[in-house]
Amino acid sequence: MLLAIDAGNTNIVFALVAGREIKARWRIATDPRRTADEYAVWLSQLLALEGFARSDVDAVIVATVVPRALHNLQVLSQKYFGTEALIAGRTPVEWGIAIDVDEPASLGADRAVNTIAAHALHPGDLIVIDFGTAATFDVSDYTGAYKGGIIAPGINLSLDALVTAAAKLPRIAIEAPASVSVIGRNTVDQMHIGIYWGYIAMIEGLVARMKSEVGRPVKVIATGGLATLFERHTKVFDAIEPDLTIQGLAMMWEKAHIR
Repeated sequence: MLLAIDAGNTNIVFALVAGREIKARWRIATDPRRTADEYAVWLSQLLALEGFARSDVDAVIVATVVPRALHNLQVLSQKYFGTEALIAGRTPVEWGIAIDVDEPASLGADRAVNTIAAHALHPGDLIVIDFGTAATFDVSDYTGAYKGGIIAPGINLSLDALVTAAAKLPRIAIEAPASVSVIGRNTVDQMHIGIYWGYIAMIEGLVARMKSEVGRPVKVIATGGLATLFERHTKVFDAIEPDLTIQGLAMMWEKAHIR
């Protein structure tokens, strides 16, 4: 089986994949100082809880936007799984799509992988929205080429900034307000409205502007843990793919091994 690793700014997701079926997935906070040995102890226990063993893993692929975390993940693969980790974007798992922007090398690995997976699953012009530490909006055309996008603060980042900068505001949970009213009657309700409905407005507004600029029919694909939270109160998403990055990594590994 394939161990697909998506190392983001906030969390690292480890997923066990057979073919394109995700058998198990685990998440740990991103810490570039975490050693390969620490990963191995944690991961071995989780594999065992799901009925798997380290020996079931015969390949590893990594996508990371945290360069300092890469070395220890490579050591984890070599030392504990006996295989050289493939790195998304490097030979033999190059992107295989046109990166049609001013600075192609600056595109985050997760965004490139998401574009590859989204195009394979949903042909045509696409906007892929990933709700992570940052909220990214990525446009690809009907050929699969990456055309550009938007980076905005993630909802948790926005809330952290608000609570940190305003001494009297309490920390609240990220959730949909109980009412659809956007006139709050107390501080907590007003914060929920500002964060949640403000984010909905941002999503809908940016997508509308992007669609207008593309000028052709566009599907909107959402991924990330909070996508389903927003789905309740907006019709902007055409599909939700919660495991888009992991699916993309599996596709890239598969393509590299059937050449």
